Amino acid sequence: MSDDPILIWGAGAIGGIIGAYLARAGHAVHMVDIVPEHVEAMRTSGLHIEGPVKTFTQVLPASTPQELTGRYSRIILAVKAHITEAALDMLIPHLAEGGYVVSAQNGLNERTIAARIGAENTVGCFVNYGADWLEPGRILFGNRAAVAVGELDGQITDRARDVHALLSVLEPEAVLTDNIWGYLWGKMGYGSLLFCTALTPDSMSDAMARPEHREVYARLGHEVMTLAAAEGVTPLGFNGFDPDAFRRADRAAIDASMDKMVAHNRKTAKTHSGIWRDLAVRKRRTEVDAQIGIMVELGRAHGVDVSAIARMVELIHDIEEGRRPQSAELVTEMLPICT
Repeated sequence: MSDDPILIWGAGAIGGIIGAYLARAGHAVHMVDIVPEHVEAMRTSGLHIEGPVKTFTQVLPASTPQELTGRYSRIILAVKAHITEAALDMLIPHLAEGGYVVSAQNGLNERTIAARIGAENTVGCFVNYGADWLEPGRILFGNRAAVAVGELDGQITDRARDVHALLSVLEPEAVLTDNIWGYLWGKMGYGSLLFCTALTPDSMSDAMARPEHREVYARLGHEVMTLAAAEGVTPLGFNGFDPDAFRRADRAAIDASMDKMVAHNRKTAKTHSGIWRDLAVRKRRTEVDAQIGIMVELGRAHGVDVSAIARMVELIHDIEEGRRPQSAELVTEMLPICT
């Protein structure tokens, strides 16, 4: 076990759980977070992980970005997608020469990171477990789900094996893959459906189970999977999501896939998405532009019709700005452009 500490930048739902599990297993970690009260809790009373997966408390070395000193060869970036650039501004001075950054985030943030520090210093990562930051020092671990790691160029390297071994502490079935972009684009398709559920006050399962709205979910998934094909990527499925069904717009196969996703999400203590939580509970901007807005730009570049995605982004903005409340009617409004 290396004595070189792993720097985890962002100790929220994803990063907090990774850090707590690694430290509990004896790995040296150092946490960074912008919330001073959360940092103080982690290094004094400890970070409390709770929920059906595991309940424990772990004291962790932690700093705010302003307090952090030193350079690290292994950094796990676990901030919201739209904060990636700002986090990199603060993080890069702490990246040791020859070191690398692992993107444990939602979206295609590996593109942003590689543009700043080089693809050779960037490792791809996919996480789908359910978690929520509840308050300083408390994180809900709602359910286990797919985790994968891989190099951006598809090679299986020693460092990818090392990162895989670390993530296997948290998720024993974590995958070391030669197609990390396939996982990331699969998550983009799945994520588009989760953003749609957040238009409503319903849980993820209840929203996706509504038969009158299935056409909207089918169209959103189809648009993202069509973009993936235009990018030359073969998306991979996970936890019920079937990329090929959505790409082919096969309604019977899409319904079967969505029924599996509904069943998967019925088993988690995290009933609503993090997007819903940002809108309904924390009353703050979501990751919609950094995650889904990029699909609109790619649609223009490839000449792919992404009108459903574009409309959903507009509706999320309406909720963020207080112009519209969350309502199932917002999904109903999307039906005319999805049929």
